[in-house]
Amino acid sequence: MKALENQNLTNQSDERLQVEAARQDPARFAELYEDNFERVYAYVARRVGNREEAQDVTADVFHQALAGLPRFEWRGLPFVAWLLGIAANVLSDRWQRAATHQEAVNDDLDQIGIEDDIEKRAMLYQLVDTLPDDQRRVIIRRFVGQKSLREIATELGRSEGAIKQLQLRALQNLRERIRSNHG
Repeated sequence: MKALENQNLTNQSDERLQVEAARQDPARFAELYEDNFERVYAYVARRVGNREEAQDVTADVFHQALAGLPRFEWRGLPFVAWLLGIAANVLSDRWQRAATHQEAVNDDLDQIGIEDDIEKRAMLYQLVDTLPDDQRRVIIRRFVGQKSLREIATELGRSEGAIKQLQLRALQNLRERIRSNHG
């Protein structure tokens, strides 16, 4: 157990010296890169969708680490812990940008959907206007006015069966007209 503790202290001391050397000469950062690349890449690869993205994120991590090295404070933790913190931040930033981009795409798609819906409704209103008067009145009262068959029958002085029949014929007419307009 004592040998393991001594080994850890030696590794921390060596790593601390590597960090100090890289601060003085950025070319020495290559040693830290080589010692920690596999751990950082493995961490990132488990969290992203593909190899290319994992490579891009890992490169971003080491680029930010090199740029931030003057601000690095030794706290007794392995250097890789700092690198993994940077990796977590890079991943978080990417996911936030992707989510924002996806929201914008969804907003655009929603807007297109709304415009399509408005067009369809306008076309439907035009087609309803071309129905015979009694069919048009039933459709408007039933679907716009949200009235029951019984209420419509009472208003128009007809039987519920007659109102059902008018509704059926009106819907059939609308289907045929929609098909003829859209092939």
